[in-house]
Amino acid sequence: MKTNEKENPFISLLVGIVIPAIILSKFSSPEQLGVLLGFILALSFPLILALYNLIVRKKAGFIAILGFISIFVTGIIGVFEFPSEWIAYKEASVPLIIGIMVLISLKTPFPLVKKFLYNEEILNVEKIDMILVETNNKQAFEKTLVRGTYLLAASFLVSAILNFALAKILIQSPSGTAEFNAELGKMTALSFPVIALPSTIIMLVALFYIMARLKKLTHLEVEELLSEKMHNK
Repeated sequence: MKTNEKENPFISLLVGIVIPAIILSKFSSPEQLGVLLGFILALSFPLILALYNLIVRKKAGFIAILGFISIFVTGIIGVFEFPSEWIAYKEASVPLIIGIMVLISLKTPFPLVKKFLYNEEILNVEKIDMILVETNNKQAFEKTLVRGTYLLAASFLVSAILNFALAKILIQSPSGTAEFNAELGKMTALSFPVIALPSTIIMLVALFYIMARLKKLTHLEVEELLSEKMHNK
């Protein structure tokens, strides 16, 4: 049975990123949880959030999945004491891979730009598509989505570069140590203001560009372009 319960971004951010960051930075010393148990506990929060989204909400929460993958790979590096320099490459690889997937998806019937920006959570897709077909502007809008895809991919590229730089600056201790965990916690905590905000701004620019083009192609006002869910927020 499906549920209409909406994901709370604040709770997702808290459970998937903030709490794991606190555990890694404050409770992973040998005198407290220790390196291994600290990683396992930190990993459990985004894992529980991801399972909750799948079982209860019937959706895979994006923040929870990214949080789980990030902490899982980080945990492997820390527990098996791989070189700490690997963290920088890991941090850059996740958004870089997503950005590449966004570009590749342009060549498929399911471009990811629709998943991120042109979806029923944000826009009244059914009404917009009907008007685009009626006015013979469907092809013109597809070109708009291509440009929007480039902007979306750019947001992930910026995220990859900033992730790499932040990891290089903060991660200085050998993996498998309490100091390493503390640096990871600080990096995770700083990742939102340092990385997520610039990337989100670029993503919003892409969304506003798509909406501006839709307004011109459909002659609808912004309020008419938005989905009912957006009106109810």
